[in-house]
Amino acid sequence: MSDRVEIANGLVSCSLKRKRPLTIEIPNVLSEIPVDVLKERGGDDGPVCFADSRVGVYSLKGKKKFMEDSYKVFASANGDKRLFGVYDGHGGSKAAEFVAENLHLKIFEMLETTSEDKAKEAACKAGYLKTDEQFLKQGLDSGACCATALIEGREMVVSNLGDCRAVLCRGGGVAEALTADHRPTREEERRRIDEKVCGYVEIHRETWRVHGKLAVSISIGDAHLKDWVMAERDTKVICLTPDIAYLVLASDGLWEEVFVN
Repeated sequence: MSDRVEIANGLVSCSLKRKRPLTIEIPNVLSEIPVDVLKERGGDDGPVCFADSRVGVYSLKGKKKFMEDSYKVFASANGDKRLFGVYDGHGGSKAAEFVAENLHLKIFEMLETTSEDKAKEAACKAGYLKTDEQFLKQGLDSGACCATALIEGREMVVSNLGDCRAVLCRGGGVAEALTADHRPTREEERRRIDEKVCGYVEIHRETWRVHGKLAVSISIGDAHLKDWVMAERDTKVICLTPDIAYLVLASDGLWEEVFVN
């Protein structure tokens, strides 16, 4: 099993009860941990609860020698904006670590300088691209997939790169996928790569890969494939309503095991 990191955010209710438990299984992080606990640990974290945010985090290293994934929970100085992120590293942990340390700062920095109508969407886009640009200057070949949620008031901006996903749980245990994976298996992604100079995808180890190497088509980092693997993220704006129970952000280590329509 690959590394996995999950963030379950109780937006309105902390209840994890569902009518259809086989559709999506979420670690019971919001009730297992005392509400006054606030921890950050490396490696296999087990459940971690951020009491003031009603957020739980669960990390589990897979078969690789080192944990390559990371996460971030961050709030603005006055607490009116919060960003939650899961970062799935590949080719080493450096990219995921860099993104966890910098992406939220870039997004909040862009929020301060963006005044257009869709300021939060524009800030997320610029923050992702700026983080990618700065990581490439490190001269490292590792990369990272991402899923983030920026929340302010009753509005949530969800962004993703690669195969990290965001899934919303509404009342009655209905799972709603908010993101789509960026993989070479998607026709539009293969077409985009093919249109680039000398770009191609091929099957390697039973999986479609960019130049036979990378199984995702959009990511931060991956300098050796940057001409074809961009850092342009998808974004969706969600209005937070009383029927929303919680949001799950997770790397593919979870989604390889859990099916969500």
